[in-house]
Amino acid sequence: MTRQLYDHQHAAIELLRTSLRNGHTRPMLMAPTGFGKTLTAAQIIRNALNRGKKVAFTVPSISLIDQTVEEFGAEGITEIGVMQADHPLTDASKPVQVCSVQSLVKRQFPWVDLVLNDEAHEMHKVIFRWMAERQSIPFIGLSATPWSKGLGRYYDDLLIAATTKDLIERGYLSKFRVFAPSHPDLKGVHTVGGDYHEGELAAAMDKPQLVADVVSTWMRLGENRPTFCFAVNRAHARSLEAEFQHAGITTGYIDAYTEREDRNRIGQAFNAGRVKVVVNVGVLTRGIDWDVRCLILARPTKSEKLFVQIVGRALRTAEGKEDALILDHSDTTLKLGFVTDIHHEHLDTGKPEEGSSARPAKKQKLPTECPAAGCSYVKPAGVHKCAACGFEPVYRKAVETVDGELHQVGGKTRTYTQAEKQRFWSGLLWYVEQKGKSEGWAAHSYKDRFGVWPRGLSARPVEPDIQCRHWVKSRAIAFAKGMEKREHANAA
Repeated sequence: MTRQLYDHQHAAIELLRTSLRNGHTRPMLMAPTGFGKTLTAAQIIRNALNRGKKVAFTVPSISLIDQTVEEFGAEGITEIGVMQADHPLTDASKPVQVCSVQSLVKRQFPWVDLVLNDEAHEMHKVIFRWMAERQSIPFIGLSATPWSKGLGRYYDDLLIAATTKDLIERGYLSKFRVFAPSHPDLKGVHTVGGDYHEGELAAAMDKPQLVADVVSTWMRLGENRPTFCFAVNRAHARSLEAEFQHAGITTGYIDAYTEREDRNRIGQAFNAGRVKVVVNVGVLTRGIDWDVRCLILARPTKSEKLFVQIVGRALRTAEGKEDALILDHSDTTLKLGFVTDIHHEHLDTGKPEEGSSARPAKKQKLPTECPAAGCSYVKPAGVHKCAACGFEPVYRKAVETVDGELHQVGGKTRTYTQAEKQRFWSGLLWYVEQKGKSEGWAAHSYKDRFGVWPRGLSARPVEPDIQCRHWVKSRAIAFAKGMEKREHANAA
């Protein structure tokens, strides 16, 4: 029994009809996570079959072949042949051909009247060769993130029936909250092909204090939710897996070499609650509909496409799910913005836009981290009151300053929680371990801040939060100014 289309899916099909009627032969349909791409594609195929047409549907990896066949079968499309090695469903006479791009490289292209190219942003050369050889038939690109550089050289019309923001506002996707609990030092990590150099990035992220912070933060903020954790490479992922296991948290591991049976077994345990966290290396960004309610981003990226694909794994709705929790240990949200802010109205042609003298579009303001100690909630630009802790900075008018001495007057003293003190102390110990500071410096710095010595606290270093960094920086500035003042006094 086929499912009914939602209004945005009807709109997508109507946009496609209009585009093809207007002479476009290479339309690109943007279908964000949660759009219902498979259902929409099934309806497009059904419409073509009703007119006596043959259709090819391409997938970017062999692992998606059987999944696609099963999903189409559930929508009543069963006359399917498969182009992938010696697959048991190989049958060139069937009106629908599900093809892996890997097999297309080695075989003749099927003779069809329409091609649907899934995950079109991956820009496989064999698809472009097919386009060049069969210019008379339409190729429809499908992608949640059709923003690849040069994609507009091959597709001629971007169709946007809905955005991630639209789907969240209408309840088709989950709301989300973001926390930025740690800030990795990526100095010295180069950029290759538009993103961080993987080896250098792994070396920067696979450090004991950062790995430990991922786990301790999840235990503090993760609410015991079913969680995906994205790592940089296999070694980094294994470090994270080991740290979670050491903390007594049942953890699964998946990478590109994980057998399908093992992946299915982990998925079943995850959905049953027997596995709380699944650490992976970039393989759970597509074709996955598990009930993910928390996502750990331990893999910094400059790629909007990768960022949106990753966060999208946590945005599917589920029974009893009020929102998704994003624990961003990569600073990616602070650098790229929320996934709902990332949007492009045009395909990239790889060339300067015509009318370059036109005024450039205003750049989206980036979100900010709550400055309250121990919070780390990420707020939208322009929002002053933190929705997580309620902190709201008080802005004062500029005042005139004069030299003089400060004396304490009456008033309430800020009371700090044990967790806030521990986080500050752990941050100071990070400076001892990473920056060569002495333990005496750390102890005296703690006493300067809180008025007592750091007794009864854990001696585990953790990368400092923004409050600790600002405090240490302010002390260094004050010390430098004091030295400068004394030098001037001695010179006089």
